[in-house]
Amino acid sequence: GGASHTYGVLTDVDGEKPRDFHWGDVWHYALARIVVAARAYGLRAIDGPFADIADPDGYRAQCNRGAVLGCEGKWAIHPSQVALANEVHSPSELEVKKASRILEAMERAQCEGLGAVSLDGRLVDIASIKQAEHIVEKANVIAANI
Repeated sequence: GGASHTYGVLTDVDGEKPRDFHWGDVWHYALARIVVAARAYGLRAIDGPFADIADPDGYRAQCNRGAVLGCEGKWAIHPSQVALANEVHSPSELEVKKASRILEAMERAQCEGLGAVSLDGRLVDIASIKQAEHIVEKANVIAANI
């Protein structure tokens, strides 16, 4: 639990001054509500545009913020933003391996007639299973389109 190190926004570029990283921003509530509403209706939440196409660090920070809140993607309004959005919103190899392990553990438990299972000392619940299924499905779709 707690705050995610990837959630936040960068202050705007101001010459050579260093940029600050803030974990709270004015769009947090609105974006969180969009994600909840989308999930409630079985829709995929996609974060909106980032206009400063010359600021890849700011775009990445915005992608991370949306991903942490549950967005499955972010608008890319310039070709330079596409790779960044794909990088942030694609599951890592480690995430896919962990998700696959969760699904395998649950499948083994079902075959053994167990009602619950733990993996690496943590209980695997229905939420974990749904997240794991989503991660593996997303990775399969990405792999099929490469």
